[in-house]
Amino acid sequence: MPSTALTPGTRPADVVEAVLARIAERGDDGVWITVADRDALHARAGELEALAPGHRGPLHGVPVAVKDNIDVAGLPTTAACPAFTRRADTDAAAVRRLREAGAIVDGKTNLDQFATGLNGGRSPYGAPESVFGGDLVSGGSSSGSAVAVAAGIIPLALGTDTAGSGRVPAALNGILGLKPTRGIVGTSGVVPACRSLDCVSVFTRELDLAARALDVLVGPDPVDPWSRRYRPTPPVARPALAVPGDLDVADAFAGDRAMALAFHAAVERAGAATGAVVETPTAPLREAGDLLYGGPWAAERLAALQEFTDTHPDEVLPVIRTVIARGAEFSAVDTFRARHRLQELRAWTARLFERADLLLLPTVPTTFTRAELAAEPVARNLVLGRWTQATNLLDLAALALPAGTTPDGRPVGVTLVGPAHSDAALLAAARTLLPALLPDLRPPSTQEAP
Repeated sequence: MPSTALTPGTRPADVVEAVLARIAERGDDGVWITVADRDALHARAGELEALAPGHRGPLHGVPVAVKDNIDVAGLPTTAACPAFTRRADTDAAAVRRLREAGAIVDGKTNLDQFATGLNGGRSPYGAPESVFGGDLVSGGSSSGSAVAVAAGIIPLALGTDTAGSGRVPAALNGILGLKPTRGIVGTSGVVPACRSLDCVSVFTRELDLAARALDVLVGPDPVDPWSRRYRPTPPVARPALAVPGDLDVADAFAGDRAMALAFHAAVERAGAATGAVVETPTAPLREAGDLLYGGPWAAERLAALQEFTDTHPDEVLPVIRTVIARGAEFSAVDTFRARHRLQELRAWTARLFERADLLLLPTVPTTFTRAELAAEPVARNLVLGRWTQATNLLDLAALALPAGTTPDGRPVGVTLVGPAHSDAALLAAARTLLPALLPDLRPPSTQEAP
């Protein structure tokens, strides 16, 4: 993928102006909710320029976008709900770490309201279009962050990922989407969706930048009770890949034959690059994923947001209100039955990773236009999460990779999945796989980010 590294000698102040110019050029594209004040950005650039070279961090001068359910000190946090808006006094843990490494936070990006959705259209601030055009959805819920990176406005962005919000929009915009192991990146200062599953995710177009960002973000967060120590597993030079052995077009790809053929071609290229492929059934993965919205984890969203939705029912989008309200349908007995079944599915997954190092899956089964999602918002949203919803429930790490396009020009994405703490191993494997999957992908309308 093309480099997004800063040109040596580029002044942070020049980077600030370049980003603001690109934001202005695109106009009202639904990507941003709040853009940081120009004077504040230049003040930050001045601080960075005053640092001696030996005191500059690993992200010195790198512009960053932050999904607007993550606090940035001095900017409002809306979660795409105007009535929810509050001004953040302190940075979220992830944002603080980025700033300490020298990053410049340029603003807050759009999302599906309360991070509930995978299509990117459930927001009063607009519905960004995929950089591939054709009215294709951007994917969500981290819609603005993904498009900001894919469109070349900015090289690095934070999202969140509970059901696939950091991977689905990456796939639909032809970029990288890293969903770290749960808990290794602190979530204090993040508006919760499902608190036990939420992850801060990373969007970039370059593996080196993804790796640098992960190194910066990982670390204990004493304010986050779900925080845990990162214990990286060593990379494997030629990892054995598990690949689905039970896919059919109607079920696995929602009838999208072109997407099915593209995924099978990606599997062949990946297998040739790594040299070892193991077939696996995927029904247990799908079953685990169905627990997220079809099981009692829906109640965790209600637990996080019930007070607000009860007191501001008309301020929440109807589709979001419906999804959240479903949580009341599950009993404590339902919850324990589901937890016991999930533990069995986790054991199945652990046995899978005894036979293979990593798992290669489609990221999305198909694509939809914004008009198609508006016509059937719930069912088609669930289709987009078919291959991503299980990951956090099963305590896995994942890295979404672009894998070319269909003959009609729609983006194709695959996801490398590994056990908890395999994050560095996923990035290492991607260095081998990306040249095979995607020698020269450059999404339409993309400009080089500063």
